[in-house]
Amino acid sequence: MATTPIPAQQGLALVRWVLAALIFIHGVARVAADGVVPFGAFLETRGFPFGLGLAWLVTVFELAAAPLFAWGRAVAPIALVFSAIYACGIWLVHAPAGWFVVGLGRNGAEYSVLIIACLLAIAWAHRPRALSRDGGLP
Repeated sequence: MATTPIPAQQGLALVRWVLAALIFIHGVARVAADGVVPFGAFLETRGFPFGLGLAWLVTVFELAAAPLFAWGRAVAPIALVFSAIYACGIWLVHAPAGWFVVGLGRNGAEYSVLIIACLLAIAWAHRPRALSRDGGLP
């Protein structure tokens, strides 16, 4: 059974910590700016039932799961849920705005695609041992 080299583990941990910080700050900013209610209203205009409840669910998940993710707890499932949340953000907001976040466009999908790619790479690295030949990361 092969093991992941220490520098690779450290690199993945750094990416995980940065992602956790970005996602946590995203939730904190939404709460601090009183953005949960408008977020819920936006979801309802897009046809989601219980928009305010969903907005709070996403926000509380960002605030509660990001620290767990940073600390290496339930990494793969949390990364997959965050990926689904960000994919919905692309579908609802960013894809209609185009690809570029700044420069050649505004509010596009490129940043969210990068976050999802990082989250999926972290989820893959932390997949259950039964799914990997090398046993995954410790």
